[in-house]
Amino acid sequence: MQHVESAASSRGQYLSFTIGGEEYGVDILRVQEIRGWEKVRQLPDTPEYVKGVLELHGNIVPIIDLRTRFNLADVAYDAATVIIVLSVEVDSRTLAFGVVVDGVSDVLDISSSQILDAPNLGTRINTRYLAGMVTLNKRIVILLNVDKLLNPEGLELL
Repeated sequence: MQHVESAASSRGQYLSFTIGGEEYGVDILRVQEIRGWEKVRQLPDTPEYVKGVLELHGNIVPIIDLRTRFNLADVAYDAATVIIVLSVEVDSRTLAFGVVVDGVSDVLDISSSQILDAPNLGTRINTRYLAGMVTLNKRIVILLNVDKLLNPEGLELL
């Protein structure tokens, strides 16, 4: 496997979280806030993984359940369930999306030299949404590319 090089910096921090027993990570600079699960306003005629919207700080934010999006078994939301509000770049604008995950794990300090290309097999999600994978203390963390996961072209696929 080839190493993925980061043009921005040689080290970065990632917020790690779990979905269906697997550990994922997103660039911490994209995280606006972490909230406990709360009921969302459902919208008609939306895909199952779009749970609805929340009003956050005067903005309406769509909430997407990554567990449902990744075709994992449904579970009841509990005290560990959280919404991670992420900023994404869409058509030169910064927008916010919330993603529902099973729980938040840690903040990881990762060097770009540790990040490997994601293999085409063995993950539950399309590899175009992945920034790479890293092994830390014998555990694999799947790093998500937020802009590719949550852009208008990808919303149909979400």
